[in-house]
Amino acid sequence: MRAEVPTMIRTADQSEDPGADEGRPADSPLHRVGGRVADALALQPDDIAAIAPARRLPSWRSTLRVAELAYDSAALSSLAMALVGSDRGVSTPGMRSIRVDASRVQASFGSERLFRIDGSAPRFRAPLSDFWRVSDGWVRTHGNYPHHVERLTALLGLPARAGRAAVGAAMRDRGRFELEDRAARAGALIIAVRDPSEWRSHPQFSVLERSPAVHLESRGNAAPRRWREAGGLPLTGIRVLDLTRVIAGPVATRDLATAGADVLRIDSPRLPEVAWQHLDTGQAKRSTLLDLDRSADLDRVRQLLESADVVVHGYRPSALSKYGLDFEALHRRFPGIVVAQLSAWGTEGPWGRRRGFDSLVQAASGVAVLESTDGGTTPGALPVQALDHSAGHFLAASIATALLRQRREGGSFGIRVSLARIANELLAAGPAPHAADAAASVDQELALPTTSVPVVTASGGATSRVECAPPILAFDGAPTEYRSPLHRWGADPPVWSTTG
Repeated sequence: MRAEVPTMIRTADQSEDPGADEGRPADSPLHRVGGRVADALALQPDDIAAIAPARRLPSWRSTLRVAELAYDSAALSSLAMALVGSDRGVSTPGMRSIRVDASRVQASFGSERLFRIDGSAPRFRAPLSDFWRVSDGWVRTHGNYPHHVERLTALLGLPARAGRAAVGAAMRDRGRFELEDRAARAGALIIAVRDPSEWRSHPQFSVLERSPAVHLESRGNAAPRRWREAGGLPLTGIRVLDLTRVIAGPVATRDLATAGADVLRIDSPRLPEVAWQHLDTGQAKRSTLLDLDRSADLDRVRQLLESADVVVHGYRPSALSKYGLDFEALHRRFPGIVVAQLSAWGTEGPWGRRRGFDSLVQAASGVAVLESTDGGTTPGALPVQALDHSAGHFLAASIATALLRQRREGGSFGIRVSLARIANELLAAGPAPHAADAAASVDQELALPTTSVPVVTASGGATSRVECAPPILAFDGAPTEYRSPLHRWGADPPVWSTTG
């Protein structure tokens, strides 16, 4: 399983410093991955100059440039919000006015370690989410939700309450690719651990590499929308329908909410969310429950869409088509809308319909092999779920960019961001400085900030208090604390909080 850290995934565009990007000014404040996302969003050098170069980066221990990835994603989300604010007359981003705080980035990307509810830490390690040795290597499973555990144990012929020993024994004598294929057919989550060269030879890698780091497209000739009255933040008055779960999507919509958007998250009552995780990414948003398989609830979603500016979802395209909620249907029915889709593996290719999570993408792409801490014997993981968090911030940057273009040019906009595409970019950036010593080094400790936020019921009464990572955005006038209380999962009615 042992693998060297690649200097690059691509054979073209080589440079002495893989973290740099040829064609980008030497004094650019962005690193390689951020630069490629900025290019995909057609951000101009004069705009990017508003980002102050990093004085320091998060102090994680990693063989890869994860600190640069995290920093750039926060910087680009901040920049995109600032550009919207400038267009609305809320603020004017000056040269190097966006100063991302490395300690806030580190706190936010590792927020589960800081999260407390009424002083108690959550349990965020699921016993059946782990690496497992099999006959020809390793696999990674995901069992954070009850329905994932049920599918995994059923696939292995075990009772739903089976423990780690039984699960490990059931997989030990099987091949990693056999388990991966069987799991995909059964809707379970098992991924073969690959090294980077195996991932590069996989057809899904080739499909992903044919697309930009993030995908932003314009459709049709819808007129520019009239925005609701501006407030003190860039996205005040913008309405966002949030159909995402877990981490990356909620991180994106939290950025939008922090920048002033009216974000309403919709979940199915049949798929309960992990309560603490919902709160950890739910700041500044509201939460309601609607079942799209009930005609009355689907009608309510369509009513909300009548005045929505943005829809963000993490569903496979086919899952939304039957409800008339795919991009094609939405931009025909609601001209000028921005539809943003997050996926694990992309939407095309042999894995375009597969489920996935950050940990599974790390396993499939070779990241887990490179992050081994014992010389390659056992796979490892990034120090934080950086694919999730950075994809979320890049998605938010893409949405803000699309909103600005719609305001200026008109049209409807479709956005696609995938965890696997971000993983490819991270690997292409090459090893982190001093990567050879990363496994033996000791992390520099930053004093990580936290903030305290009340949790309220539907009636508005405070029931608990949460300690969590503070806001990460760094545009001029960005909130340094969350200004509204947290809302529990499903606590709100399915209505917009703004008028007009």
